[in-house]
Amino acid sequence: MIEIEVKVGLDDPKRVERSLIAFGATPTGIEEQADTYYNAPDRDFGKTDEALRIRGEDNEYYLTYKGPKLDKISKTRKEVEVSINDAYSMGEILSSLGFTPVRNVVKKRKKYRLGELVISLDEVRELGSFMEVEFMAKDSHANDEKLESIFKFIEKLGISRKSTIRESYLEMMLNNEK
Repeated sequence: MIEIEVKVGLDDPKRVERSLIAFGATPTGIEEQADTYYNAPDRDFGKTDEALRIRGEDNEYYLTYKGPKLDKISKTRKEVEVSINDAYSMGEILSSLGFTPVRNVVKKRKKYRLGELVISLDEVRELGSFMEVEFMAKDSHANDEKLESIFKFIEKLGISRKSTIRESYLEMMLNNEK
């Protein structure tokens, strides 16, 4: 799958949430997510712009690989995710293969749906408030059109496309530690 995604920081998440509801977005749930990111033994994912994580979400667990970003203006990238039954054992397998834990990212996510858009309002521990708007696509066909529709949507919310953030939450945290 291709994740076509745009992220922005939010000064007033409640205002944005009211706007989403006014536009007809449907709430789809609130999730507590805890992600553990890993680095590979044979290359530095920070340099190759890849990510590997184990996500815990409401007693469900997922192993996710994200490939390098596919453009210079968004967070669009290949994403492959599988459900796992035991996060601890999966972490042990990764560690046994030489993968090393890098950092944990913890957030509370309110999710909305508006047509094909999935909108997440995130409160990220140590970072603050953000909104991610995404499409999931089976291939890279029409990525530019879908990306442009995301930019038009955030502009309707009063958010400039120039204020978008291409860094992942992990990258933001690691940069803050430097």
